[in-house]
Amino acid sequence: MGTTHSLIRVARRLTAERGLAGFTIEELCSEAAVSRRTFFNYFASKDDAVLGIPLDRADAAAVARFLAEAPDAAAGLSPTLLTDLAVLTIERWHSMDDVAGSAADLFAAVDREPRLLARMLEHGVQEEQFDARLIEQREHLPEGDLRAQAAAQIIGAIARASALEFLSTENADTFVHIFERRIAAARDVFSTQATR
Repeated sequence: MGTTHSLIRVARRLTAERGLAGFTIEELCSEAAVSRRTFFNYFASKDDAVLGIPLDRADAAAVARFLAEAPDAAAGLSPTLLTDLAVLTIERWHSMDDVAGSAADLFAAVDREPRLLARMLEHGVQEEQFDARLIEQREHLPEGDLRAQAAAQIIGAIARASALEFLSTENADTFVHIFERRIAAARDVFSTQATR
């Protein structure tokens, strides 16, 4: 298991047991067998360690695959843009939450520390902004193009709603199953709409 996963797993367990104020970064590092300096090479805060949000993006390969699907510059928007963006979201979730046995601790940590939801939502907005720039690049759109922002916001809103459902105490589904179910519902809605 890598350092990133070890830090995430320990941060989630300690937060679930004691809350964020109940342990220090030094204690977390001691249990994960890394130095404080190493911790800050991977995460900006305890909150980000619990949520699995590393300092360095872990989605380079997924982003490269997304960008590789670029349409011909003269072809207009790609007909698979939203689907490809949804696939990118799923790949990110896998890379962010591929920590064996820690999903229950993540649920418990968020239940104990509801402010983690606010950080998760903030991160989602940052991801939307990043994705809008990716879409502009892939689809040959000018900076600030509202179509890029709309596509990122659509998938981002579905991802946030899926994450909230995933973290609810009644949930028994995986994030991917929830997200795919919500994407299918959005497809159904869009397919029935006509322009006026």
